Amino acid sequence: MLHGDVLGERARLTPERPALVYVPTGERLTYAQLSVRAGRCAALWRRRLGLGHGDRVAVLSHNRVEFLEAFFAAGRSGVVLVPLSTRATAHELDKILRDAEVAAVMYEAALASTVLTLANSLPDIPHWITFDEPAAAAHARYAEVLPADPFTPPAPCAPEDLYCLLYTSGTTGTPKGVMIPHRMVAWNGYNTVACWGLREDDVSPIFTPLYHAGGLGAFLVPIVVAGGTIVLHRGFDPAEVWRSIEGERCTVVLGVPTIWKLLAEAPEFATVDLSHVRWFISGGAPLPVYLVDIYRRRGVVLRQGYGLTEVGVNCFAMTSEDAVRKAGSIGKPLMFTEARVVDEANRPLPPGDVGELVFRGPHVSGGYWRNPEATAASRDAEGWFHTGDLARVDEEGFFFIAGRAKDMFISGGVNVYPAEVEGELLQHPDVQDAAVVGVPHPTWGEVGVAFVVGRPGTAPRGEKLADFLRERLAKYKIPNDFVFVEELPRTPYGKVVKGELAARYAQRGGQPGEKR
Repeated sequence: MLHGDVLGERARLTPERPALVYVPTGERLTYAQLSVRAGRCAALWRRRLGLGHGDRVAVLSHNRVEFLEAFFAAGRSGVVLVPLSTRATAHELDKILRDAEVAAVMYEAALASTVLTLANSLPDIPHWITFDEPAAAAHARYAEVLPADPFTPPAPCAPEDLYCLLYTSGTTGTPKGVMIPHRMVAWNGYNTVACWGLREDDVSPIFTPLYHAGGLGAFLVPIVVAGGTIVLHRGFDPAEVWRSIEGERCTVVLGVPTIWKLLAEAPEFATVDLSHVRWFISGGAPLPVYLVDIYRRRGVVLRQGYGLTEVGVNCFAMTSEDAVRKAGSIGKPLMFTEARVVDEANRPLPPGDVGELVFRGPHVSGGYWRNPEATAASRDAEGWFHTGDLARVDEEGFFFIAGRAKDMFISGGVNVYPAEVEGELLQHPDVQDAAVVGVPHPTWGEVGVAFVVGRPGTAPRGEKLADFLRERLAKYKIPNDFVFVEELPRTPYGKVVKGELAARYAQRGGQPGEKR
């Protein structure tokens, strides 16, 4: 039976092995110690708060040990974890908390202003628990309400029981909770270990946010399955990351292309000791081949991976030799991962032809929370999940990403959905029409450019619109440039021709500049 208490199982096998190093404090925990702490968190939920199987608990926090305790507590308790983006506004988080109908919110003091706004707008949430300082007098302190004894479940969770809800805005602009079952979490861990060749002596830093599927699925769960060590950073700082990679003798490291570019540009890159590194891997966005060459000149293989929240963050694998020989490829599908490239009629395409990438297998999520229409739309009659990404496969079975069929673009490794930004822009009283497109950027891969039609008699300005959006959207979603036009190009059916807008921007020599 596949279920998600991978920490409990690893602690049973190798209790004294080092599980975690927390960089900000230097704290070090064995698997036995981390497992006990996760069990106490589970006991808090089940015994002290009275939460039942399937109830939802949200976490709003930067990376910290307590976040890991909550994540692994979900694997043991049957309570469903709802990680929240620390970059989201209260306006965005309010929608998610209402949709998930959470019974408790756990948070850290650094986000107290957001928490207070949410607590005032959501008075029906009964439990607010802080990891450090409370945002309100009525909120409980985590350390003071933790039971002394860990929770021991009477039976493991079933494979299709929900482990967590990971929210994504999607192309509609409406947040959708991707249902991640225990089966999917466990399978990701086992299959990544087997196909990527992870070992119990592997040490891997995590500096990407734990609220993101990538932070949880690669490498957290796989490293725990293998019995290796996680080096947890609170956030990303190039100098700190290089110190950890060298000082903790990290062996495998995951990042997004923007991170690999920033790490390569850091002064430490030229002299840091990388003799213990087995390989680095990039995901979240297409990896420029020039970055592969930069790291190869430092004697390190930089692989490329691919995944989605809905189908698991690890879907492909390749050897270090193939990462050089097939630079630009995402590799071959993991074991028991069905992947193919299809045309518009859903027919498999021959090698070399570009079409939509689709998946089927035990790594695919359970669909979207309380949204059967979106779930049905994402899958065909044969059970294939349609990604909306364009790809090709060569004669040897290696896949290459060719682009995205959907409007979504990726900025700094984070998905940005234009429909969400456009929906907020259209609420400004001076905006009559708007369209957002992704354009290339040397640091962030892509950034947004908004094309805006002003209402008659108004004179909207880019900075004013950006200020309006900052109160409603996370910073990375704010367009880096605003172009004011008399009208937007549309098809006879009313759809904006975004390709024409992107071409116009390129022709006029648009320079989006740094992120706002």
